Amino acid sequence: MNAEELFRNIQRKKSYLCVGLDTDYQKIPKILLDHEYPIFEFNRHIIDATEDLAVAYKPNLAFYESMGAAGYMSLELTITYLRKHYPDIFIIADAKRGDIGNTSRMYASAYFKTLDCDAITLSPYMGYDSISPFLEVEGKWAILLALTSNEGSKDFQQAALKGDKLLFEHVIKTSTSWGTVNNTMYVVGATKAEELAHIRTIIPEHFLLVPGVGSQGGSLSDVAEHGMNDRCGLLVNASRSILYADGTNKFEQAAREEATRLQKQMEITLKNRELI
Repeated sequence: MNAEELFRNIQRKKSYLCVGLDTDYQKIPKILLDHEYPIFEFNRHIIDATEDLAVAYKPNLAFYESMGAAGYMSLELTITYLRKHYPDIFIIADAKRGDIGNTSRMYASAYFKTLDCDAITLSPYMGYDSISPFLEVEGKWAILLALTSNEGSKDFQQAALKGDKLLFEHVIKTSTSWGTVNNTMYVVGATKAEELAHIRTIIPEHFLLVPGVGSQGGSLSDVAEHGMNDRCGLLVNASRSILYADGTNKFEQAAREEATRLQKQMEITLKNRELI
């Protein structure tokens, strides 16, 4: 899926919502725990309840790896289910990998070929050779951490270099030559919305994956105001606010209501920019 195809899905659904599948076994409704793979069963219900409102899903690998073999099987089943029933959905492996080239090549094979994800989140701090194996796989995307929402982002990402350039700015500017707008995105936290306008001066055409709207307190209207470009250029992620909107057997309905609330806001921002 290239950038234009992703934009067409955004236009069709009037949404740039990415649902984060940060599925915590301790938080899923007890009614599902008797299933062989309750994490997958929960994901399936969430997906069916929200697929017409979302353009992307983002399984957070830590939540699956923590469960061992059963968690990995739940991840495989989730991706297979999406591919079979909703083939237009963009699937992001939220893995935040980053290692030397031969290791990255194995990660690329695992997530792009074995699991058939569309994209993977990556830490670019080991440089070009740690990212290039992912960019070599046709039709797949590398999503590079640019400016994250956590408090510790001040330790390195916002460190000043010579000439008052910040490290995250240098990372973005350098990495834009590695790929194209059709295979490279950047992660910018929603709670860093004030930086989005500046980041857009560096990468005006790239898609941005923006976590932090919802439970983390990021403002969707601020993200749209400062981060949207003439092809939308945004995938805004919400996880806990959708997944755990209700802990009873009404969780599907509650998840849909929260996803609908976000989609309606997104529709307004797209109309304001005359993109739909």
